[in-house]
Amino acid sequence: MDVWFLPLVLLCLTESTQTTAMDFGGVPLWINRLLGEPSVMSLQGRMDSAWLRANNPQPCPQQCDCPIHWPTALYCDNRVLTHVPDQLPERTEYIFMQGNNISSLSSSALVNMTGLRWLILDNNKLQNDKLDKDALQNLTHLCYLFANHNHLTSIPGGLPSGLKQLRLAHNRISSISPGALQNLSNLTLLLLHGNKLKTLPEGELRGLLRLNLLDLSDNSFSTVPGRLPPSVQQLYLSNNSLAALTEDNFQGLFNLKYLRLSHCGLQSHNIHHQAFNFTSLIELDLSYNRLMTIPTVPTSLQYLYLEANAIQDINMTSFCREVGPLSFSWMRILRLDGNKLSPQHLPRDWAFCLRVIQTLLI
Repeated sequence: MDVWFLPLVLLCLTESTQTTAMDFGGVPLWINRLLGEPSVMSLQGRMDSAWLRANNPQPCPQQCDCPIHWPTALYCDNRVLTHVPDQLPERTEYIFMQGNNISSLSSSALVNMTGLRWLILDNNKLQNDKLDKDALQNLTHLCYLFANHNHLTSIPGGLPSGLKQLRLAHNRISSISPGALQNLSNLTLLLLHGNKLKTLPEGELRGLLRLNLLDLSDNSFSTVPGRLPPSVQQLYLSNNSLAALTEDNFQGLFNLKYLRLSHCGLQSHNIHHQAFNFTSLIELDLSYNRLMTIPTVPTSLQYLYLEANAIQDINMTSFCREVGPLSFSWMRILRLDGNKLSPQHLPRDWAFCLRVIQTLLI
């Protein structure tokens, strides 16, 4: 593999004093220290439970830890719990119960938690038939609900309308309860990757007016779901078996900037030449497919990943319909490694089209 490097700009990032990145469900969670949010998701191995209990005058369930410095946080993670502890403090805004054996959620479990903002239930055994439909509905301040790696078979109903993030990755979800998402107009992030979805009810997500990131990777879709919210900026569909991409698959997604379609079995003759004809697109991932030619992409595209396909030729018309002083591609990173190509396949005039390229891998 030959690597071509054109002027490469290195961007140095300084660590913010206000936020810290964590990783839950495959997408980082940003902790805002100015809001007093807990900066760790577990106290295991960090603080002695006996010391916390001896020095904290506030009531605390025996199965949990209540740190003095985060009086609104409750740590009940990795305790082999089979149910939500009783008599949870009403002051609680953040509950961490990941890594237990909880399978049910009753309507009375969180009834006093009117100010609850975060509920982390990753890596439990939650089941739909053991979830009371109104267990969460009255939690009007709940913004973050994490239930990755559970045993859910459908998106439960009765979710509070104030939710901003719903993370349900790596469950067994094959359907969405009718109307389960219709009132979630504040939702910005929905993670459903690693489930068993084959289709989405037509227009079921249209009520998600502020949805920014939608991850449907690692499911069983054969076509791109239709009528997705026009607010979506990040759409992930990798690791599905997509038969084709039509002209109107992404129609109406006027804000779409990042599109991931790797490992989808896509072939060149099944991709319409206008499939990616929208100028909002910044990044497109088509790696690890069966493409033999480079698809037509908008000149505004900046990042294109085509590695590990079967591409045999480089046609500059895929990037530039015409070349001139004001007409060229804004491509910055182009990956073509792992194809049937060598630098000799580059046309002589390639630099006139890709004039702002930073990294080109062949």
